[in-house]
This record gives sequence, C-alpha cells and structure tokens, in this order.
Amino acid sequence: MISESQIIQRYFSAFGRGDSVTLGIGDDAAALRLPPGHELVVSTDTQVAGRHFFPDALPEDVGYRVIAAAASDLAAMAAAPVGMTLALTLPEVDELWLHSFSQGVGDAATALKLPLVGGDLTRGPLTISVTVMGSVPAQSLVCRDGAVAGDLLVVTGTLGDAACALAMLEGQLPDRSNCREIDEAFFNTRFYRPSPRFEWLDWLREHAHACIDISDGLLMDATRMAEASGVGLRINPEALPLSPNTHRQGEQQAIEWALTGGDDYELAIAVPPTCDIPQGMTVVGEFTVTTELQCPGVDVSQLGFDHFSGEN
Repeated sequence: MISESQIIQRYFSAFGRGDSVTLGIGDDAAALRLPPGHELVVSTDTQVAGRHFFPDALPEDVGYRVIAAAASDLAAMAAAPVGMTLALTLPEVDELWLHSFSQGVGDAATALKLPLVGGDLTRGPLTISVTVMGSVPAQSLVCRDGAVAGDLLVVTGTLGDAACALAMLEGQLPDRSNCREIDEAFFNTRFYRPSPRFEWLDWLREHAHACIDISDGLLMDATRMAEASGVGLRINPEALPLSPNTHRQGEQQAIEWALTGGDDYELAIAVPPTCDIPQGMTVVGEFTVTTELQCPGVDVSQLGFDHFSGEN
C-alpha cells in the first residue's frame, strides 16, 4: 500500500518550482518571497464531488478546474499568481485516478504560473480545497466595494457558456431543432478548463473602481459588488456577450444562463464612464444612486447560485 508521503512525492512534488518560491513541498511549511512593495493576497476554494463536479468526470479536468476556479479570485483582486496549496481528501487510494488528477494539477500550475508549494492529504469523501496566493503592488488592490453611481458595469469574455455546458453534461439541453448542433469540445473547455483573466491585471490596476469574479452568476455577483459599494445596479440583458455556441441554444435561454448560471469565471468590473473599453470587454450596465437591482424583463428574485438557499 502506498503511503501518504509517497503519494505526495510521486504525484505532486514536481509542481513547486516558481520565481517566488523559496521553500516548497517537503517541509512543515512553505516559504515565498514577494517583490518589494507588494502585498500578499490569499483565497481558498473548496469543491466537493457530486456538488461542484461529476464524480465520474475525468480526473485531469477536475484537477485543472478546481485550481482555475480558485485562481480567478486572484485575478478579480488584480493580484498576480505566486503559489498555491492543495488539500485533498480521498475515499481510497486509486493510483490511476491520482495520476490523471495530478496531470490536471500540473497543467494548471504551468498554465497559470501557480506553483504548488504544500497542502494536506487525508481520507474521506472526495473533496478538494485549494488555497491560492498572489501579489499586488501596494495601493493597487482592487476590491468589490469601490463602485460609485455612474460607473459602468463591464464584463470580460462571454457569459453563460459554463451553464450551457452543465446542461449538456446533464443531458438537459432543450429539445428544439436549433439545439442539436453542440460543440462539445468548446463547452467541455469552458466548464472544466476556465481561464482566470490574469491578462487584465495591469488594466484593472489602472482603471477599475471595483471587481468581482463571476462564479455564481452575473446577477448575484454584480449585486454583491453593488451592495458592498452602497449603490444600485441596472443591467441590460440585451447587451450581454454571448458566444455563438451558447446563443445557438436559444436567445432567451442563453440570457438566463448568462445572468444566473455561474461558473464562467469571467470578471465583472466597475469603471468610470470616461474609460475606454478595450476589445474583449463589454459594457452590460451601470451603477445607480438608488440601491436596487434592475434588469428589465428578468425576475431578479432568482439571482443565481447559493450553496445554502436550496435553489438557484
């Protein structure tokens, strides 16, 4: 029987190299160095089999997804990746699963420049917790509470793709003639291999008043930003950026997915109205003086995903 130390050494010890890593896997704790004048940003994300991913999902996709989802929080704070830790709870030792899972972890560590510097391994229901660490220049941190009335609400990328992917994976796509053309590779990538938007870090630090990553749906996450800032919010559903693949499933359904589906891990950003909006971002609303949420033609009582509400 393989031991805990052997599992760590065999499957995870190779992913700890990085410019900011002074001491990685193998000791009681890791040691990281930050550039002069930078602050440390830390976030933890936990995913549970059967709740956040299908128990029979490819392990390499699970490994990549949980890290990318956690890393998206760093991007929302305009923080560059420094390192991560991984806490893995396994029902049993399955070396084939571990091998594939570690490939996904390695792919994410390389793609996101996020070395694995430590963690924990225990036995129980399949649960994966990732703590990510990033750095941001002092006074450049972007929080969710800085929006002001008159700011534009801007989003990156396209929305609703992951929710459409989930419907595809669950076999729940609407049975209409215009829904038969499904790009499975596109949707699998959007669900299992999201792209934290680190390419926008410099832009965020220069222009953003507030930011949040879209993990629980635009309505819910943008409302969190508005509430934290003490302002209202008006979203224009007709302005939502939809990919051709998701729009093909029906415009109204695509809009619903974009507003409430979640798991896109794009960014929702508050910027001043004088800001030039670059390609790759879309203005979808504005922040208002009145502290209420407006989204014409949409029932805003169903904001999005909440782990404890019992409903979406």
